[in-house]
Amino acid sequence: MRSNVKSPSLSPSPLRVERALRWLPALLALACLGGCATQAVQPWQRGTLARHDMRWDPDPLQAAMSQHAYFSKEGTSGEIGAAGGGCGCN
Repeated sequence: MRSNVKSPSLSPSPLRVERALRWLPALLALACLGGCATQAVQPWQRGTLARHDMRWDPDPLQAAMSQHAYFSKEGTSGEIGAAGGGCGCN
């Protein structure tokens, strides 16, 4: 006796293939970037990374002055400082 139940097909539907291909570049990028995070800094590289010119802000005073001027001109309240009126007198 034949049943009316469909047997599952072995080939994926075109919609599934399209969806998988849409996510493929993102997964490849994450895999590549994730491999970079596993690299440890070797002892002979620490001297290079500790140089003065390798800092985010080589001159902390200049960076603080630039941030003060920016937030004073913008008149915004952000994570640094308080809202100003644009005149520089916070």
